[in-house]
Amino acid sequence: MNVRLIAGKFGGRSIEGSDSDRTHPMSERIRNALFNIIGQKVVDARVLDAFAGSGSIGLEALSRGARQLTLIERDRIAIKNIEKNIVDLGVANSTTLIKTSVENWLSTSENESYDIIVADPPYYDPQLSTVMKLAGLLKSDGLMVISYPGRREAPTANGIVVVDNRSYGTAALAFYRKEDA
Repeated sequence: MNVRLIAGKFGGRSIEGSDSDRTHPMSERIRNALFNIIGQKVVDARVLDAFAGSGSIGLEALSRGARQLTLIERDRIAIKNIEKNIVDLGVANSTTLIKTSVENWLSTSENESYDIIVADPPYYDPQLSTVMKLAGLLKSDGLMVISYPGRREAPTANGIVVVDNRSYGTAALAFYRKEDA
């Protein structure tokens, strides 16, 4: 299954997606809405794409001007697709692929901080406690986006506040910022 990058320097290019039901690529419509909301904040940003799947969210961020991308994925098929996509787009110098679960990575990552964090965990296993730990890696003026099943409430956690919440049928996006101290 191919996934099309929407805009920026790779706009219109297709990347390798997964035919597996173990990952669910964010639809082009929702990805486009996400980046329309983020807007120019992505330019020169350090981006974390947790539960990366095909890497389409992070690679879209690079296409739109992000400076550096970290992708975290544990599924072997998805990892092979991401590696191919990184090579095909020629973005190895600005991309780091972490081949483990988000939970494992969080237990070993130190002093990491990101301008934008996007988490699109599997809907059958949303791992909300792990996802909410990602907020600790958010820069003070950063933005965190979580994709979750549209029929649920936006996840909440101490230290971050929901600044926007959009529903797209079966999927929803919640946008967070750090709480003012």
